[in-house]
Amino acid sequence: MQIAGNPQSQLFAMAAEVPNASALYHAAEKVRDAGYTRWDVYSPFPIHGMDHAMGLKKSWLSALVFIGGITGLTIAAILQFYPSSIEYPLVVAGKPTNFFTVPAFFPIMFELTILLSAFTATFGMLALNGLPRWNHPMFNWDLFKKVSNDGFFVAIESTDPKFDEEATRAMLEGLGADHITLVYGD
Repeated sequence: MQIAGNPQSQLFAMAAEVPNASALYHAAEKVRDAGYTRWDVYSPFPIHGMDHAMGLKKSWLSALVFIGGITGLTIAAILQFYPSSIEYPLVVAGKPTNFFTVPAFFPIMFELTILLSAFTATFGMLALNGLPRWNHPMFNWDLFKKVSNDGFFVAIESTDPKFDEEATRAMLEGLGADHITLVYGD
């Protein structure tokens, strides 16, 4: 068994290399079916259907963006309607100061809806992905440098409830994986 990183630090994962994208896809299905919940795959390009093979659920990001958009729309409506219709009504050329003035507010309501949706999408994505993360423990593994060119890897984290060093190693060997390595994090 190979070791990557500083063995005095905490064990991050057991990782292995598989030969190609098809093998990585099937390995993901087998890891998912084995009941592991804290694991990831790494490849130099997106693999169609990998999210299904990993058993990933729908992201909460769309709900967060919707809430951000509704918040922007509400803030824009309140900030425009309250002062101009209730607090300081100003009649200009006989135009109404009630709810019928809303069409004049549409551009600002639209812009604030889009602005808060965009900010929510950006910062929500960063938060849901656990970013920014300046260094990942997988970078301690020299072989992992191949992931940007022609390497395909699967890593099962040591924090997974089903993680057992012997059983996980046997499962990775059963996948036909090479270079099974214990990756330690700093």
